[in-house]
Amino acid sequence: MMKTLSKFLSLLFITGLLSTACSNDDDAAPGPTPVDESELNGIIDEDLTLDPTIEYRITGTVTVAQGVTLTIPAGTEIVSNVGVENYLAVLKGADIDIQGTAANPVIMRSNGQAGAWGGLVICGDATTTEGTDAIAEVGGLIYGGTNDADSSGNIDYLIIRDAGAQINADSQFNGLTLYAVGSGTTIDNVGIINGTDDGVEFFGGTVSVTNMYLENNEDDAVDWTEGWNGTLTNGYVTNTIVDFSTAIEADGVNNNPTLVNFTAISSTGGTAIQIKNNSGATINGLTLTGFDTSFDFRDSAPASNLQIDGADADTTADAVFSSSSTNASLFAWITNADVGSDTELPANISNDLTLNAAVEYSVSGPVLVSNGATLTIPAGTKIVSESGTANYIAVLKGASIDIQGTMASPVVMESVDGQAWGGLLICGDATTTEGVDAIAEVGGLVYGGTNDADNSGTINYLVLKNTGAQINADSQFNGLTLYAVGNGTTISNVAVIGGSDDGVEFFGGTVNMTNFYAENLEDDAVDWTEGWNGTLTNTFVNITIADFSTAIEADGVNNNPTLVNFTAVSTTGGTGIQIKNNSGATINGLSLTGFDTQFDFRDSAPASNLQADGADANEAASYSTSTTTAADFAWATSL
Repeated sequence: MMKTLSKFLSLLFITGLLSTACSNDDDAAPGPTPVDESELNGIIDEDLTLDPTIEYRITGTVTVAQGVTLTIPAGTEIVSNVGVENYLAVLKGADIDIQGTAANPVIMRSNGQAGAWGGLVICGDATTTEGTDAIAEVGGLIYGGTNDADSSGNIDYLIIRDAGAQINADSQFNGLTLYAVGSGTTIDNVGIINGTDDGVEFFGGTVSVTNMYLENNEDDAVDWTEGWNGTLTNGYVTNTIVDFSTAIEADGVNNNPTLVNFTAISSTGGTAIQIKNNSGATINGLTLTGFDTSFDFRDSAPASNLQIDGADADTTADAVFSSSSTNASLFAWITNADVGSDTELPANISNDLTLNAAVEYSVSGPVLVSNGATLTIPAGTKIVSESGTANYIAVLKGASIDIQGTMASPVVMESVDGQAWGGLLICGDATTTEGVDAIAEVGGLVYGGTNDADNSGTINYLVLKNTGAQINADSQFNGLTLYAVGNGTTISNVAVIGGSDDGVEFFGGTVNMTNFYAENLEDDAVDWTEGWNGTLTNTFVNITIADFSTAIEADGVNNNPTLVNFTAVSTTGGTGIQIKNNSGATINGLSLTGFDTQFDFRDSAPASNLQADGADANEAASYSTSTTTAADFAWATSL
């Protein structure tokens, strides 16, 4: 692989690699090819294809020279030594061909310590505001030119871990660093995890990236500067660490790159998007969950620099962003490859999975049951979640859940510390006034279709505790959230106890529920919108806390769902039933006790929209016809 001394010195001069990272002294020829063929070090100056049966080790700076292609087949694993001098650089005019697959991604990592090595660096010949033959902040690498269609090769199904080594106080490596990389380069399906600096940083260039997953990178998940103007399609950021910087940082000249379907979730607050020095972008499809601050505009950058779904970024505190359709299920090939333990539920359940009732399972981050898969939870199983908005269980459209609790041994889901978590969400294919493939307000979940008989599985004897984590001032998780769930789904014997938002909320759909208990939910015990028209039979709402909202809130189009035997008791007054925006229902068997106001009709909704025991709802009447009592739910309250 190593050629003559003169060619080596010429290459060093051209690329600016006259440093101790790449050679011992100015006159020395390159060292001999390592005896151990698994060792990667020095300059690769002939085409090289790695062997996927070998675990390779980076033991210094590895550079792919101009005119050379490094090919990395599916399933190859490359492990780096620790230190700033260890990274893989593809020089200007060189190519890399990473041929991973979903079943066998290529993995580049170190020892599991964040910031342990320098990651992957690619230098291209496209334009950058730094001009032609700019010098990178690492290794004296040369990048930048005039060929925006330049190709540095191909990357597909690559996982980079533990990168982001610090060079000095103001300069660090990233997971994937793209210096003036051109649009002829294809980059698809990349995961960057556990870094101490940015996940990916674009220094100018025109390259586009599709399907990028970024988890717990301590600085910015996505960063660009020097006039990058490519497209990032399907980006997903999740942060469960504290003191990260942002999901996006944009700096420098605004060449208006495009992001399509970008989802970012934080369980620790923080800032989502920071725009600096007049940079900007156009984002079509944005979901932000759990951040304290959505946008931070620095250096007098105007909100108009950031276009969100066709309008200036809405910087008001109560703005909700939930239009991205990208969710964690797209990245099952990454997250399923790294299940923390036998007791931690995987981020993506893409094949049928049956839990063990003898094991207490944990939830750390979103847990998604993907299309075609069934999650089976036997009687007596306990699932304990971390608190916060990043932690929930979601059954996606086309997936199923089978909760097999019994009266003697219900399934229990709760948080580890008694603080709010996201609860259980189910996405179905039934009708909703939001249409087909609507986007949920959390996590880029997709729901809604035309099949009112859709079946998302079975739930029986389930207790949900401590749910309702707050997304923002106007949007929260619930205990049980039902997005366009069809009436082929069976839901019975469910209790939601001690939550910060609603007990159950129906977003359209036709699903029915029997035997529901709600205790001390801070918002609404039962909530529906988007035209739900199923039946809720045998409900008991028990309220002993102050400052709750209602026992029932109904909003949106009135598809006249039916409630049979609905009992609500308050020891702290408040409002029993609130009807908004022309919604309504028919209630056969209603008991309301202890409320200051039985009915609150908003937005000019008429009392005739709510039929209670065969007549228009009447504030002056007394309602005590429901036969459902608290004793019916001793199986839940005695736990």
